[in-house]
Order: sequence, then structure tokens, then C-alpha cells
Amino acid sequence: MKILFMKHFIVLSLFFLILNNCSPKTDQLKPTGDYLGQQLTSDSAEIFAPGIISTELYERDFTISPAGDEIYYTIALGNNSYSAIATTKRVNGKWTEPRIAKFSKNPQYKDLEPHISPDGEKFYFVSNRPRSEGQDSVENWDIWVMDKKGTEWSKPYNLGAPVNSPAREFFPSVTNTGTIYFTREDKNVENGIFRSRLINRQYTEPERLPEQINAGRARYNAFIVADESYIIVPVYGLSDSYGGTDYYISFRNQKDEWSEPLNMGPQINSAAGAEWSASVSPDSKYIFFMTDREENISDFTSQPLTIQRIRSRNASPYNGDPNLYWIRADIIDSLKSEIME
Repeated sequence: MKILFMKHFIVLSLFFLILNNCSPKTDQLKPTGDYLGQQLTSDSAEIFAPGIISTELYERDFTISPAGDEIYYTIALGNNSYSAIATTKRVNGKWTEPRIAKFSKNPQYKDLEPHISPDGEKFYFVSNRPRSEGQDSVENWDIWVMDKKGTEWSKPYNLGAPVNSPAREFFPSVTNTGTIYFTREDKNVENGIFRSRLINRQYTEPERLPEQINAGRARYNAFIVADESYIIVPVYGLSDSYGGTDYYISFRNQKDEWSEPLNMGPQINSAAGAEWSASVSPDSKYIFFMTDREENISDFTSQPLTIQRIRSRNASPYNGDPNLYWIRADIIDSLKSEIME
């Protein structure tokens, strides 16, 4: 038992060490400008901030404050055995080196799927931490929230019922009016996308969204745009999939009717298996999404393998683990035109 305990302690310690040193030292780089000074060079999707945000680690989930000065994303390790939320902030015009957010440093619990509300006043995320201090951790996933206090975030608190339940809740996404969209997974009921309206500061009983949203054999992690005009849903099992889970979009009209799900196409989707976390920037200019698509594979396979080449590839963002990509959101208008035809 003592040996097992020591092994567990060592693994947790290594995880904590890796997460707090997860990116290259950027003290000398100190990127400036919006989106860490990154620029899209074409209309195609590109890896976001390689070597800074997208590294050799497993990255997913992306949210940025409306002011554009705080970025949060998820880092996972050990086949998702451990996960934490990382952040970088723009201070005096320069972006800080990415580090684990102070509320997410406990390796006993998993945190993921950060989301900042459109008004910048609330920070939502998902965690399996216990609902109250001193309570033993129960393997249940809930939505947690923090309030903006000056330039800092408050202590996390559980969002509570009726959004959270004995089932597992994931991927909070909030509109301008405070309506929250989320995934609910229940061992006795098919997983699905739900919505709860905020009325008089109280959430209403969640409603399961119609089949246009809950499509395919599985669906999860839906992102609703702030004005509630469209939703991006990762769906598994539709006939026009490029392979595995793909990102689909559905448009909503003023009667609260949803269009049929439309595959977002090869600019975003691929045969990759890990495509299940997307978001849209507050300025509506960019779509950010997670994917483990193969990149630069011809460069790697053009020469014989060596241990050194394999190690070098493994230490790069192109080692097969998921990364964060971005693409101009103009593609949304093209997709809407397809629906309207």
C-alpha cells in the first residue's frame, strides 16, 4: 500500500510540475497584440499560437474575455486522467506566460471546459470536485461558476439545481440573456443538449432541445453564440461525417425553430477522432476548435525514422495529441446561405 501511495503521489507531483511548465519560456517573447499577436494567413484553419497555447500537450476548450485580455483553455494529461484550466493574460500590453489558473491547481480533481459569459461578469467551468469543502469527492461532473470581482474572479461555487443534477453536466455556454446551454449525461437516459432560461435571476427547469440539435447517435459540448442565432454541436453518427465526431451547425429563427444540422465542412472537420470542443470569439471574428488532425505528415515521412526525429516530433504540437485551431467566422455566413437555398 505504501508503494502504491508513493507511486500515486509521484504521478500527481509530475502532473503538477508539467502543467506549471507546460509551454516554452516566453519571458523573452512576451507576445503583444490581440489574440497573442497571432494572425491568420489564409481563409483555411490554422493551429492557434503554436509553441505558446498549442504545444506538445493535449489542449482543448477555448474562451477569451470580451475585452480580449484573458484567455483560458484546458490541458489534459494521461488519457484525460488529469486535466486543468490554463490561462494567459495581457498585462501592460504584453501577454503573460501560460500557467495553470489558481482555482485549478489541485491535481486531485479535474477541471475543464471554461466559458466566460458575453458580458464578462461570470466564468463557468466543469469539475468533478466535491460540491462543498470537506466533502469526499464523488465521481460526478457539475457546472461551476465564478463572479468577476474587480480584476479577479471570486471563489468557485457550484451552480446548483436545476441545471446541475444527479446526472453529469458538461460544457456550459451562455447567451446575452443568461440562458445556459449544456450537455447532460445520465446513465439511464441518452445523453443530450439541454437549455435553461434565466428568469428573475433563477434558472428554469432545463428543457431537452429538439432533434435538430440532438442529432446522430451521440452529441455533446454544444456552443451557443451570444445572440442565440446559431449553435455549433459536435455530433457522432450522421451519414455525411468525415469520420468520428464532426462539428455541425444549426440556425435558430425568431420563432425558436432550428434548422436541420449542417456539417461545417472540410475546412473545419476531418477524419480525426477528437473534434468535440468549439467556440466563437466575442467579436464574432473567429471560430476556435479542438482537433487531432494530422499536420505536416509529408515532412515527417519524407525521411527514414530515427529516435531523434521521433523525439523531436513528439515534442512538437504535431505529435497526434489534440490542439486548438482557429478559422475566420466568415464561414458561418456561407453555411447559412446553404441552409437558405
